[in-house]
Amino acid sequence: MSAVSSGASHAADPLRIAIAGASGRMGRMLIEAVLAAPDLVLSGAIDVADSPALGMDAAAFTGAASGCLITSDVPGAIANSQVLIDFTRPSGTMRHLAHCEALGVKAVIGTTGFSAEEKDRIAEHARHIAIVMAPNMSVGVNVMLKLLALAARSLQDGYDIEILETHHHHKEDAPSGTALKMGEVVAAAQGRSLKDCAVYAREGITGERDPSSIGFATIRGGDVVGDHTVLFAGIGERIEITHKSSSRTTYAQGSLRAARFLADRTAGLFDMNDVLSLN
Repeated sequence: MSAVSSGASHAADPLRIAIAGASGRMGRMLIEAVLAAPDLVLSGAIDVADSPALGMDAAAFTGAASGCLITSDVPGAIANSQVLIDFTRPSGTMRHLAHCEALGVKAVIGTTGFSAEEKDRIAEHARHIAIVMAPNMSVGVNVMLKLLALAARSLQDGYDIEILETHHHHKEDAPSGTALKMGEVVAAAQGRSLKDCAVYAREGITGERDPSSIGFATIRGGDVVGDHTVLFAGIGERIEITHKSSSRTTYAQGSLRAARFLADRTAGLFDMNDVLSLN
């Protein structure tokens, strides 16, 4: 990913963090993680205009007080912040990024489901502010991506590749951003583009499987945080690489690592490979 100039570090000062989607499941997990981190301080909490949580203390759900009230006023919420962490929806994230650029606030983006045009706009924002964007902030998932690249190169001939993902029934995009990233990594490792070989649906008389395809299967149900399996199915053997999330804590902690990574960076578009030094 691209890197631009770094600024001076002020390690003694807590990094000021704003959270988008403050009353949601991920937002609350992020707030708890920020409040528990001695080097971070919660400086802003954003939610949609019709949220019943507006005006409440962002930490009220913990039984404690943070002194930070939830608001729908994005510029007001991030004006005193250094980094915004955003796990909302593409439309909301794009609006938030416009304010971040205007105010010089950096961003950690865990939102998925962006269009190609929106991704181009994010790259344009990154010319002016530092951004970490990743479909999955989990350290384990990002290590898995490295394992998948190795497996895909070694299992290029004679193995059918299928990607299975399961998430809770509230998730709105499919396949998940993480599953798509896994497909992109596997395809790139084999010198291909995912858009040329992905199969997202099968129904009826489909005929024999195209051996060059990468198939996706999506399951939605219950409160599953996120399970991903990449299957390499050969003749006489199957290799499965799986990651299962039992808590959103791993996403929150990865997001905080991303925020710390941005502390000394003024502009550029980064991913978790940069944050975790996996490149």
